[in-house]
Amino acid sequence: MQPVVETLDGLERRIEVSVAMADVEKRVKEELKKVARTAKAPGFRPGKVPMSMLERSHGPGIRYDVVNREVGRVLDESLAATGLRVAGAPSLEPKTDDVAQDTLAFKATFEVYPEIELPDLASVEVTKSVCKVTDAEVERTVNILREQRAEYVAEADRAAQDNDQVKIDFLGKIDDVAFEGGTAEDFPFVVGKGRMLTEFEDAVRGMKAGDTKTFPLTFPEDYPGKEVAGKTAQFTVTVKEVGRPELPEVNEEFAKSLGQAEGSVEKLMADIRQNIEREVESRLQARTKDSVMKAMLDRATFEVPKALVNGEVENRIAAAREQLKQRGVPNADSVPIPPETFSEEAQRRVKLGLMIGELINKNNLQAKPEQVRAKIETFAQNYEQPAQVVSYYLSDRQRRAEIEAVVLEDNVVEHVLAGAKVTEQAVPFEELMGQSA
Repeated sequence: MQPVVETLDGLERRIEVSVAMADVEKRVKEELKKVARTAKAPGFRPGKVPMSMLERSHGPGIRYDVVNREVGRVLDESLAATGLRVAGAPSLEPKTDDVAQDTLAFKATFEVYPEIELPDLASVEVTKSVCKVTDAEVERTVNILREQRAEYVAEADRAAQDNDQVKIDFLGKIDDVAFEGGTAEDFPFVVGKGRMLTEFEDAVRGMKAGDTKTFPLTFPEDYPGKEVAGKTAQFTVTVKEVGRPELPEVNEEFAKSLGQAEGSVEKLMADIRQNIEREVESRLQARTKDSVMKAMLDRATFEVPKALVNGEVENRIAAAREQLKQRGVPNADSVPIPPETFSEEAQRRVKLGLMIGELINKNNLQAKPEQVRAKIETFAQNYEQPAQVVSYYLSDRQRRAEIEAVVLEDNVVEHVLAGAKVTEQAVPFEELMGQSA
């Protein structure tokens, strides 16, 4: 019999399900007979315990399990008969009005997936990010690699400047009391690289070997060391050495130090350009994907099931607790994490997921095996032994699924770009790579 579906608020629906107690008792007896074959009790041989005794000892538990199984079975059959796509687990409440004495009846309330109307892609506007890799970017990268391998030559009268390495002694005090982590001897750092706070570097800049300076420094409010965050310290710094950087020449030795076995500078430059282009392409794709996803989300006007949003919130809270554990927070499992912290983001992710899922199904955008392998092979080029990486990903189901998800997103982006209004936007290399000042 087709169940009657009651439409409640929004995506909520309700049906009634019932279980005949006669069916329950029949299955209880069947279970008790199975138990009776091996049951033991004082004064009785195994398998000879009276059924009345088993009913008292095992009946309540068996009856509870049978009722749950029967209600679950009837509920599943009834939901299937409705033809509705159920989102989340239904909630059950007993029904007592107009119910026969030998019947258990329940009201099952649940949500359904929304009807999703995909937008006409011709009306969707997206931005495709572009960035050209030139010789200047290759040269800049080479210089960074040279700086990372710099050797420092001490000069007695040299005033410390950016890119110089200084060796210092320092002592920091707050309210005239030295604090933990505020004292060091023969401490080296390169000026202008941001390893020290800006005020500290500004004070050292211009000092020579043998110079001593005392200066105030106010720690930021969000400084990691909470015991000094927001407080002002007095630092005394003595410069013991200032070293001028000497960068290695770009030659055969330099090429070999970077893993170019033949020592070919030409091949090294080609490898560096290829690596830069690969990274640039990856970041451009990420920017373009963000634009596509935002455009699709903006066109999503349907309601989302609360059950799915709540499930996403629970996942985010669990992930947050796991991060707290990794940071060594002792009460990570019990520290209060308000669900509303993730509610808006969860709503967005669920809505976007439903929209993209519909787009994939309607346009057959599923990841193909050859696409997955090609993506893995591209990814493997970042490693010294690409063949091993490819084999690892192809043989590990979970890792392969991660790549399939990426390919799926790529397919969606390409499909939308093919039909949408696309505007190219040039992105400066420094901005794309996060190197802008």
